[in-house]
Amino acid sequence: MTSAPLKGADLAEVGPLADGTGTAQSVRPSRPRRRGRSAPYWFLVPTLTLFAAFTVVPIGYAIWLSLHKVRVKGIGLGKGAREQVWNGLGNYTDVLKDSEFGHSVLRAFGYGLIVIPTMLGLALLFALMLDTPRARSAPFARLAIFLPYAVPGIIAALMWGFLYLPDVSPFYYLLDKFGLPQPDLFDGGNLYLSFANIAVWGGTGFNMIVIYTALRAIPPDIYEAARLDGASDLGIALKIKIPIVMPSLVLTFFFSVIATLQVFTEPMALKPLTNGLPSSWSPLMAIYDKAFLQSDIYGASATAVVLALATYLLSFTLLRISDRHTREDRA
Repeated sequence: MTSAPLKGADLAEVGPLADGTGTAQSVRPSRPRRRGRSAPYWFLVPTLTLFAAFTVVPIGYAIWLSLHKVRVKGIGLGKGAREQVWNGLGNYTDVLKDSEFGHSVLRAFGYGLIVIPTMLGLALLFALMLDTPRARSAPFARLAIFLPYAVPGIIAALMWGFLYLPDVSPFYYLLDKFGLPQPDLFDGGNLYLSFANIAVWGGTGFNMIVIYTALRAIPPDIYEAARLDGASDLGIALKIKIPIVMPSLVLTFFFSVIATLQVFTEPMALKPLTNGLPSSWSPLMAIYDKAFLQSDIYGASATAVVLALATYLLSFTLLRISDRHTREDRA
Protein backbone atom coordinates (compact mmCIF):
# COMPACT_ATOMS: atom_id res chain seq x y z
CA MET A 1 0.00 0.00 0.00
CA THR A 2 1.44 3.41 -1.02
CA SER A 3 0.87 6.78 0.59
CA ALA A 4 -0.87 9.65 -1.16
CA PRO A 5 1.36 11.99 -3.12
CA LEU A 6 2.32 15.22 -1.35
CA LYS A 7 1.85 18.65 -2.91
CA GLY A 8 4.66 21.20 -3.22
CA ALA A 9 2.92 23.63 -0.86
CA ASP A 10 3.05 21.05 1.93
CA LEU A 11 6.73 20.19 1.48
CA ALA A 12 9.85 22.15 2.30
CA GLU A 13 12.24 19.25 1.93
CA VAL A 14 11.80 15.63 0.84
CA GLY A 15 14.42 13.17 2.01
CA PRO A 16 15.62 10.05 0.24
CA LEU A 17 13.09 7.35 -0.48
CA ALA A 18 12.64 4.66 2.12
CA ASP A 19 11.65 1.99 -0.42
CA GLY A 20 10.61 1.69 -4.00
CA THR A 21 7.04 2.76 -3.34
CA GLY A 22 7.82 6.52 -3.52
CA THR A 23 7.04 7.24 0.16
CA ALA A 24 8.77 10.38 1.46
CA GLN A 25 11.00 9.81 4.46
CA SER A 26 11.03 13.38 5.91
CA VAL A 27 8.69 16.31 5.45
CA ARG A 28 9.24 19.86 6.77
CA PRO A 29 6.47 22.42 6.53
CA SER A 30 7.51 25.74 4.93
CA ARG A 31 5.06 28.02 6.74
CA PRO A 32 6.99 28.25 10.06
CA ARG A 33 10.14 29.18 8.12
CA ARG A 34 8.32 32.04 6.40
CA ARG A 35 7.02 33.28 9.73
CA GLY A 36 10.52 33.18 11.17
CA ARG A 37 11.72 35.73 8.64
CA SER A 38 9.68 38.46 10.34
CA ALA A 39 11.05 37.71 13.83
CA PRO A 40 13.97 40.23 13.64
CA TYR A 41 11.57 43.05 12.84
CA TRP A 42 9.62 42.40 16.03
CA PHE A 43 12.79 43.09 18.03
CA LEU A 44 12.88 46.57 16.48
CA VAL A 45 9.40 47.45 17.69
CA PRO A 46 10.45 48.67 21.20
CA THR A 47 13.27 50.82 19.77
CA LEU A 48 11.09 52.28 17.04
CA THR A 49 8.33 52.96 19.55
CA LEU A 50 10.66 54.86 21.89
CA PHE A 51 12.24 56.70 18.96
CA ALA A 52 8.84 57.79 17.70
CA ALA A 53 7.59 58.77 21.17
CA PHE A 54 10.65 60.74 22.30
CA THR A 55 12.12 62.00 19.01
CA VAL A 56 9.68 62.06 16.11
CA VAL A 57 6.65 63.25 18.08
CA PRO A 58 8.51 66.08 19.93
CA ILE A 59 10.06 67.28 16.67
CA GLY A 60 6.68 67.24 14.97
CA TYR A 61 5.07 69.05 17.89
CA ALA A 62 7.81 71.72 17.85
CA ILE A 63 7.24 72.29 14.13
CA TRP A 64 3.49 72.52 14.72
CA LEU A 65 3.99 75.07 17.51
CA SER A 66 6.35 77.11 15.35
CA LEU A 67 3.53 77.66 12.86
CA HIS A 68 1.12 79.09 15.45
CA LYS A 69 0.88 82.02 17.83
CA VAL A 70 -1.37 83.30 20.61
CA ARG A 71 -3.98 85.93 19.91
CA VAL A 72 -4.94 87.97 22.97
CA LYS A 73 -8.42 89.44 23.19
CA GLY A 74 -8.99 92.53 25.29
CA ILE A 75 -6.74 92.72 28.30
CA GLY A 76 -6.00 88.99 28.16
CA LEU A 77 -8.00 88.00 31.23
CA GLY A 78 -10.82 85.53 31.53
CA LYS A 79 -11.76 82.35 29.73
CA GLY A 80 -11.14 82.44 26.01
CA ALA A 81 -9.09 85.65 26.18
CA ARG A 82 -6.03 83.87 24.77
CA GLU A 83 -6.52 81.89 21.58
CA GLN A 84 -4.03 79.84 19.61
CA VAL A 85 -4.20 80.72 15.90
CA TRP A 86 -2.32 79.90 12.71
CA ASN A 87 0.69 82.11 12.04
CA GLY A 88 2.35 80.42 9.09
CA LEU A 89 5.97 81.48 8.66
CA GLY A 90 5.58 84.56 10.82
CA ASN A 91 7.60 83.13 13.69
CA TYR A 92 10.43 82.17 11.35
CA THR A 93 10.49 85.68 9.93
CA ASP A 94 10.77 87.07 13.45
CA VAL A 95 13.66 84.72 14.20
CA LEU A 96 15.61 85.81 11.14
CA LYS A 97 15.04 89.45 12.10
CA ASP A 98 16.02 88.90 15.74
CA SER A 99 19.41 90.57 16.18
CA GLU A 100 19.88 89.03 19.63
CA PHE A 101 19.66 85.53 18.19
CA GLY A 102 22.12 86.51 15.48
CA HIS A 103 24.56 87.77 18.10
CA SER A 104 24.23 84.49 20.01
CA VAL A 105 25.15 82.56 16.85
CA LEU A 106 28.19 84.78 16.30
CA ARG A 107 29.27 84.25 19.90
CA ALA A 108 28.93 80.49 19.41
CA PHE A 109 31.14 80.64 16.32
CA GLY A 110 33.73 82.69 18.17
CA TYR A 111 33.64 80.15 20.98
CA GLY A 112 34.07 77.34 18.45
CA LEU A 113 37.09 78.99 16.83
CA ILE A 114 38.85 78.68 20.18
CA VAL A 115 37.56 75.29 21.30
CA ILE A 116 37.68 73.13 18.18
CA PRO A 117 41.31 73.67 17.06
CA THR A 118 42.63 73.53 20.61
CA MET A 119 40.67 70.45 21.63
CA LEU A 120 41.34 68.43 18.47
CA GLY A 121 44.99 69.51 18.41
CA LEU A 122 45.54 68.31 21.97
CA ALA A 123 43.58 65.10 21.31
CA LEU A 124 45.73 64.30 18.27
CA LEU A 125 48.93 65.14 20.13
CA PHE A 126 48.04 62.92 23.10
CA ALA A 127 46.97 60.06 20.82
CA LEU A 128 50.24 60.21 18.88
CA MET A 129 52.28 60.33 22.08
CA LEU A 130 50.47 57.33 23.55
CA ASP A 131 50.89 55.36 20.32
CA THR A 132 54.69 55.58 20.33
CA PRO A 133 56.67 52.51 21.47
CA ARG A 134 58.51 54.64 24.02
CA ALA A 135 55.32 55.66 25.84
CA ARG A 136 55.40 54.63 29.50
CA SER A 137 52.37 53.99 31.72
CA ALA A 138 50.13 54.30 28.66
CA PRO A 139 47.04 52.75 30.36
CA PHE A 140 47.27 55.19 33.27
CA ALA A 141 47.83 58.13 30.90
CA ARG A 142 44.81 57.16 28.78
CA LEU A 143 42.64 56.96 31.87
CA ALA A 144 43.92 60.28 33.23
CA ILE A 145 43.24 62.08 29.95
CA PHE A 146 39.83 60.49 29.49
CA LEU A 147 38.69 60.92 33.10
CA PRO A 148 37.49 64.57 32.76
CA TYR A 149 35.03 63.45 30.06
CA ALA A 150 33.36 61.21 32.64
CA VAL A 151 32.62 64.21 34.88
CA PRO A 152 29.08 65.54 34.22
CA GLY A 153 29.10 68.85 32.39
CA ILE A 154 27.20 70.77 35.04
CA ILE A 155 29.62 69.62 37.76
CA ALA A 156 32.64 70.53 35.66
CA ALA A 157 31.18 73.97 34.89
CA LEU A 158 30.47 74.71 38.55
CA MET A 159 33.88 73.44 39.64
CA TRP A 160 35.70 75.66 37.17
CA GLY A 161 33.31 78.52 37.90
CA PHE A 162 34.38 78.63 41.53
CA LEU A 163 38.02 78.37 40.47
CA TYR A 164 37.43 81.51 38.41
CA LEU A 165 36.15 83.50 41.42
CA PRO A 166 38.91 85.62 42.97
CA ASP A 167 37.58 85.22 46.53
CA VAL A 168 37.68 81.40 46.62
CA SER A 169 40.13 80.40 43.88
CA PRO A 170 43.58 79.13 44.95
CA PHE A 171 44.99 80.37 41.64
CA TYR A 172 44.18 83.98 42.48
CA TYR A 173 45.76 83.48 45.91
CA LEU A 174 49.01 82.32 44.28
CA LEU A 175 48.93 85.17 41.78
CA ASP A 176 48.50 87.63 44.63
CA LYS A 177 51.37 86.11 46.60
CA PHE A 178 53.76 86.41 43.64
CA GLY A 179 52.54 89.88 42.73
CA LEU A 180 51.24 88.83 39.33
CA PRO A 181 48.21 90.41 37.59
CA GLN A 182 44.82 88.89 38.38
CA PRO A 183 42.61 88.85 35.26
CA ASP A 184 38.84 88.93 35.51
CA LEU A 185 37.77 85.74 33.76
CA PHE A 186 34.11 86.78 33.77
CA ASP A 187 34.59 90.02 31.86
CA GLY A 188 34.40 90.67 28.11
CA GLY A 189 36.52 88.47 25.89
CA ASN A 190 37.81 86.48 28.85
CA LEU A 191 34.40 84.78 28.98
CA TYR A 192 35.25 82.96 25.75
CA LEU A 193 38.48 81.67 27.28
CA SER A 194 36.67 80.62 30.46
CA PHE A 195 34.03 78.63 28.57
CA ALA A 196 36.58 77.23 26.13
CA ASN A 197 38.78 75.98 28.95
CA ILE A 198 35.90 73.96 30.40
CA ALA A 199 35.01 72.46 27.02
CA VAL A 200 38.62 71.59 26.18
CA TRP A 201 39.22 70.09 29.61
CA GLY A 202 36.15 67.87 29.32
CA GLY A 203 36.16 66.96 25.61
CA THR A 204 39.80 66.27 24.81
CA GLY A 205 39.73 62.80 26.36
CA PHE A 206 36.83 61.55 24.25
CA ASN A 207 38.38 62.76 21.00
CA MET A 208 41.74 61.35 22.03
CA ILE A 209 40.20 57.88 22.51
CA VAL A 210 38.56 58.02 19.06
CA ILE A 211 41.84 58.97 17.37
CA TYR A 212 43.91 56.57 19.46
CA THR A 213 41.61 53.67 18.54
CA ALA A 214 42.12 54.46 14.86
CA LEU A 215 45.88 54.55 15.38
CA ARG A 216 45.89 51.13 17.04
CA ALA A 217 44.11 49.68 14.00
CA ILE A 218 47.03 50.54 11.69
CA PRO A 219 49.08 47.40 10.85
CA PRO A 220 52.55 47.46 12.48
CA ASP A 221 54.11 46.29 9.21
CA ILE A 222 53.64 49.79 7.79
CA TYR A 223 55.74 51.27 10.59
CA GLU A 224 58.45 48.64 10.20
CA ALA A 225 58.70 49.30 6.48
CA ALA A 226 58.93 53.04 7.10
CA ARG A 227 61.70 52.58 9.69
CA LEU A 228 63.64 50.37 7.27
CA ASP A 229 63.49 53.26 4.81
CA GLY A 230 64.97 55.56 7.46
CA ALA A 231 61.83 57.37 8.62
CA SER A 232 61.90 58.89 12.09
CA ASP A 233 59.05 58.80 14.60
CA LEU A 234 58.10 62.36 13.65
CA GLY A 235 58.11 61.47 9.95
CA ILE A 236 55.95 58.40 10.58
CA ALA A 237 53.49 60.51 12.56
CA LEU A 238 53.24 63.25 9.93
CA LYS A 239 53.30 61.16 6.75
CA ILE A 240 51.65 57.90 7.82
CA LYS A 241 49.64 58.14 11.02
CA ILE A 242 47.87 61.46 10.52
CA PRO A 243 46.79 60.76 6.90
CA ILE A 244 45.46 57.33 7.85
CA VAL A 245 43.44 58.59 10.84
CA MET A 246 42.09 61.58 8.90
CA PRO A 247 38.55 60.05 8.78
CA SER A 248 38.56 59.92 12.58
CA LEU A 249 39.70 63.54 12.73
CA VAL A 250 36.88 64.53 10.39
CA LEU A 251 34.39 62.63 12.56
CA THR A 252 35.54 64.33 15.75
CA PHE A 253 35.48 67.67 13.94
CA PHE A 254 31.81 67.19 13.02
CA PHE A 255 30.95 66.23 16.59
CA SER A 256 32.76 69.32 17.86
CA VAL A 257 30.96 71.65 15.45
CA ILE A 258 27.56 70.32 16.51
CA ALA A 259 28.50 70.58 20.18
CA THR A 260 29.64 74.17 19.63
CA LEU A 261 26.31 75.23 18.16
CA GLN A 262 24.55 73.53 21.06
CA VAL A 263 26.69 74.92 23.89
CA PHE A 264 24.46 75.48 26.90
CA THR A 265 25.76 73.91 30.10
CA GLU A 266 28.87 76.05 30.61
CA PRO A 267 27.35 79.53 30.15
CA MET A 268 24.12 78.57 31.92
CA ALA A 269 25.99 77.25 34.95
CA LEU A 270 28.31 80.27 35.16
CA LYS A 271 25.60 82.86 34.62
CA PRO A 272 24.70 83.15 38.36
CA LEU A 273 28.36 83.86 39.14
CA THR A 274 28.64 86.98 37.00
CA ASN A 275 26.57 89.95 35.91
CA GLY A 276 28.31 90.29 32.56
CA LEU A 277 26.72 87.28 30.88
CA PRO A 278 23.55 87.96 28.85
CA SER A 279 20.61 85.57 29.03
CA SER A 280 20.96 84.81 25.32
CA TRP A 281 24.73 84.30 25.17
CA SER A 282 24.43 81.11 23.09
CA PRO A 283 21.69 79.96 20.68
CA LEU A 284 20.29 77.40 23.13
CA MET A 285 20.28 79.99 25.90
CA ALA A 286 18.33 82.30 23.58
CA ILE A 287 15.78 79.53 23.02
CA TYR A 288 15.54 78.84 26.75
CA ASP A 289 15.14 82.54 27.51
CA LYS A 290 12.38 82.96 24.95
CA ALA A 291 10.50 79.82 26.02
CA PHE A 292 10.65 80.00 29.81
CA LEU A 293 11.47 83.61 30.70
CA GLN A 294 9.50 85.40 28.00
CA SER A 295 6.79 82.68 27.84
CA ASP A 296 6.95 82.65 24.04
CA ILE A 297 6.89 78.92 23.37
CA TYR A 298 5.89 79.46 19.74
CA GLY A 299 8.81 81.74 18.94
CA ALA A 300 11.16 79.43 20.85
CA SER A 301 9.96 76.46 18.79
CA ALA A 302 10.64 78.36 15.56
CA THR A 303 14.10 79.30 16.82
CA ALA A 304 14.84 75.66 17.71
CA VAL A 305 13.75 74.51 14.24
CA VAL A 306 15.95 77.15 12.60
CA LEU A 307 18.93 76.08 14.72
CA ALA A 308 18.32 72.40 13.89
CA LEU A 309 18.12 73.15 10.15
CA ALA A 310 21.28 75.26 10.32
CA THR A 311 23.13 72.46 12.11
CA TYR A 312 21.94 69.93 9.56
CA LEU A 313 22.92 72.09 6.57
CA LEU A 314 26.33 72.85 8.05
CA SER A 315 27.02 69.18 8.80
CA PHE A 316 25.79 68.10 5.37
CA THR A 317 27.97 70.68 3.63
CA LEU A 318 31.07 69.71 5.59
CA LEU A 319 30.44 66.02 4.90
CA ARG A 320 30.12 66.67 1.17
CA ILE A 321 33.35 68.66 1.14
CA SER A 322 35.15 65.95 3.13
CA ASP A 323 33.80 63.20 0.88
CA ARG A 324 34.88 65.10 -2.25
CA HIS A 325 38.42 65.53 -0.93
CA THR A 326 38.55 61.84 0.01
CA ARG A 327 37.54 60.75 -3.48
CA GLU A 328 40.06 63.12 -5.06
CA ASP A 329 42.85 61.72 -2.86
CA ARG A 330 41.94 58.15 -3.81
CA ALA A 331 41.87 59.04 -7.49
